[in-house]
Amino acid sequence: MMLAARPGHALVLADGAVPSRAQLDAAWPGWDAGVALVIAADGGARNAPALGLELDRWIGDGDSIDPADLAALAAAGVPIERVDPEKDASDTELALAAAVESGADEITILGGLGGIRTDHGLVNVLLLQQSALEGLAVRLYDERAARLSLLTAPLGDGGPAQAELAGHLDDLVTLVPLGGPAVGVATRGLRYPLDGESLAPGTSRGLSNVRTAPIASVSLSAGRLLVIETPATVRP
Repeated sequence: MMLAARPGHALVLADGAVPSRAQLDAAWPGWDAGVALVIAADGGARNAPALGLELDRWIGDGDSIDPADLAALAAAGVPIERVDPEKDASDTELALAAAVESGADEITILGGLGGIRTDHGLVNVLLLQQSALEGLAVRLYDERAARLSLLTAPLGDGGPAQAELAGHLDDLVTLVPLGGPAVGVATRGLRYPLDGESLAPGTSRGLSNVRTAPIASVSLSAGRLLVIETPATVRP
């Protein structure tokens, strides 16, 4: 299917496991609204057909895609950017950089988690900390349609960062500090509220909160906070 074009929203397909379109649509209606650019990171191209996506660009070293499939993409007119296997960045990082360079202010990543490569999955989560992504709406979905995003504070003006999290009642919402303590964490619309508290790395304090309103919010005075939302439509 062709998605409605609106400049600013890019979608990156990595080579890990992806949820079905039905799971995504049920959990996060409008998750693909306005996607204007779809970039495949190497073998992530294989995820496009099942999601009803058409590729606009392919980037990779070619080690995880069948040469015949890559040739078919080239024959279909998809721009191919073949890179040297001896490189300093993963194919997913290169595709993410291409999305930023395109002028996107919203980026969705699918296939960045799951599969057999735990190392790739962990690194892809940590890519959310890149300075080039600050100020952009970046979301990473795992194979069961859990949604991951990063909140970083203080903002450029020294103020706190805040995110509004729209979803279903009974979604699980987990807050994980990255790289140090998350200071001044406050929540609204969650069963177990936080009111200006600090979350320390290496603890489970922010695990498995529950959404009690269609829109919950999280604010942060300082630090980095990974927000993981597991939709009620797929949670065990």
